[in-house]
Amino acid sequence: MDQIHKGLLKRYHTLCTVLGLDDEAKRAILTSWGVESSRDLSQHQLIDICAKLSEQVDEKQGTARLDKLRKQVIAAIGGWLRQTGQPENVAKIKGIAERASGYSDFNKIPRERLRNLIATFNNKVKDARAVDALTDALLMQHYTTPGSFDPSNN
Repeated sequence: MDQIHKGLLKRYHTLCTVLGLDDEAKRAILTSWGVESSRDLSQHQLIDICAKLSEQVDEKQGTARLDKLRKQVIAAIGGWLRQTGQPENVAKIKGIAERASGYSDFNKIPRERLRNLIATFNNKVKDARAVDALTDALLMQHYTTPGSFDPSNN
């Protein structure tokens, strides 16, 4: 079983959990596809099932979840702008999100792209902080023990 298939299986089971499906409901889904186990489903079948389950999750959660994700994107990009010392405002943040996602309207960015933007910009901030801490430690090592400067020491 390859990584893509494993990922789809994980997504399938996560969606079932989010929807609160019990074993009988899961069994009904599998039976309708002519299999006994979710591992027996092909990647294409899993994609189809996950798409249908995702639609149900979207209906269940409504648009409030998207608004929350949009606010998280604004916070993540704002944090990155602050980290890099750039001025921030909502119009600039939305423009960065649109350009980074390839969409021309901030409110049209789909759920998965919003999640990707949040993770990407949060990781940029974490990485920058880690690099700053490392360079500070290396400078302290250099100045406290001259002549024995080794950047590979942790």
